[in-house]
Amino acid sequence: MRAARSGTKDGLEKTKIAVMRRVSFLHKKDHSDDTEDDTGYLDVMVSEAKHPPAQLGPMPDGLSSLQIVRRHILGSIVQSERSYLDSLKRILQEYQRPLMEAEPRILSVRKIRPIFFRLREIMQCHSMFQIALASRVAEWDSCEKIGDLFVASFSKSMVLDVYSDYINNFTNAMALIKKACMSKPAFLEFLKVRKQVSSIDRITLYGLMVKPIQRFPQFILLLQDMLKNTPNGHVDRLPLQLALTELETLAEKLNEQKRVADQITETQQLARCVSDRSLSKLLNSEQSSLILCETLIETVYGERGQVLKSKERKVFLFGDMLICANINIKYVSQTRGPPDISSLVPVGPKYTLKWSAPLQQVQVVEVGQEGSQTKDTLYQLRGVKRSGGSIFLGPPRLYQELQELQHDLSLVEQVTLLVGTLQGTYQNLNTTVAQDWCLALQRLIRIKEDQIQSANKCRLRLQVPGRPDKSGRPVSFTVVFNTPSPVSKISWVNRLHLAKINQIGVLCLFRVYPKKGRPENVCCMQ
Repeated sequence: MRAARSGTKDGLEKTKIAVMRRVSFLHKKDHSDDTEDDTGYLDVMVSEAKHPPAQLGPMPDGLSSLQIVRRHILGSIVQSERSYLDSLKRILQEYQRPLMEAEPRILSVRKIRPIFFRLREIMQCHSMFQIALASRVAEWDSCEKIGDLFVASFSKSMVLDVYSDYINNFTNAMALIKKACMSKPAFLEFLKVRKQVSSIDRITLYGLMVKPIQRFPQFILLLQDMLKNTPNGHVDRLPLQLALTELETLAEKLNEQKRVADQITETQQLARCVSDRSLSKLLNSEQSSLILCETLIETVYGERGQVLKSKERKVFLFGDMLICANINIKYVSQTRGPPDISSLVPVGPKYTLKWSAPLQQVQVVEVGQEGSQTKDTLYQLRGVKRSGGSIFLGPPRLYQELQELQHDLSLVEQVTLLVGTLQGTYQNLNTTVAQDWCLALQRLIRIKEDQIQSANKCRLRLQVPGRPDKSGRPVSFTVVFNTPSPVSKISWVNRLHLAKINQIGVLCLFRVYPKKGRPENVCCMQ
């Protein structure tokens, strides 16, 4: 175990070798019936009798304030890791094992294994980390170094592999649990009983299984606190910086994989809810490439610019189309399965298609472009239409108030010129008072412009093609979405433009390189 205490880059590998050689404290498990691929993983159970969990000893005298703080943070790391390992053990011992050993079978082995996929390997990784952590904690007051241990333990490809497999499978595991709850009353009863009697915290299986997804963000927060309280020149400062870099990189990779997995699930859920067979088939095909999906707030305005209603919509940006769907969160709990499923596992939303549009026919309407549309081509559903053909999008009330202030300022400036021609002297009617009016109106105009600018930072206006009118002329309508942040709006605008450019490039490629012969045509983008 000397290699683990040294915390070198290859400390974890040396620790594994030491563990494999000194097998007296290991209990080999019989998995003759387990066909799961465990190639490359050391299937062991650590005996807590010979290797107890890490425990921080009494605090010595004469420590500085920073040393005391760092010691408390170390205690939080130890407690957090112990709690995490306990949660992993609960999943395997209180859920997986009883399900595998139940007679008669509650679930088939073929369904049990995908639900708990890679959890055993994750626990093995952290069991090895626990051994090294216990050794380091025991000598903390002499070395005060922890960063290199995180680098040695979590920079290995094995950690990324097992966590990636788990996260990529997580949505599928939850879907299997939900389906089993609705089709197997015995399984639903099993989960309810485990929630009630397994522990005083009454945490559900979902609450336990989501912990691996949260683990590395928790580590990052703890190490950030430790680094903040580590002075320059301290022996642990550089290792902590390296550890944070490793963990943040690992967390980013896992977050990206979870985002992709979630998007695939969202697309599958949307395809199941689409009644148009051709669109559903397209969504399920490999050609369907989901670029971005997000819950946005659609806002509907009245004739005077007042907000009539706001409702959440799920907007899907694909490589060749834009889809907007209604979110029916209560659908599953109201129409399928027992009512208490939602308290055990997330049931997810049900979508209803609102509209879909080819991407090349969707236009982003920015501020200042509103007047370019005419009433013959634009059917305004989400703004306010003023006399003279001007169409105000976004927050129409603010635009109307700004126009009124500008009109009043123009009149007051004219009044100021007329007041300057007065030959008599009148109280409260002189050039100074008139100029004060102008200054006050100018201040109000600046405030109104700031309000409009602030509102526009989060408003995404899209001109979407609708059904042709009775005469066959094309008709468009405008939708206004409120994005969660200005960054989100920028992301939507940029990705919409890039997706359209990419689609044009693909079309050009087909024209320039047809199946037979040499290039027939060249497409130029202006």
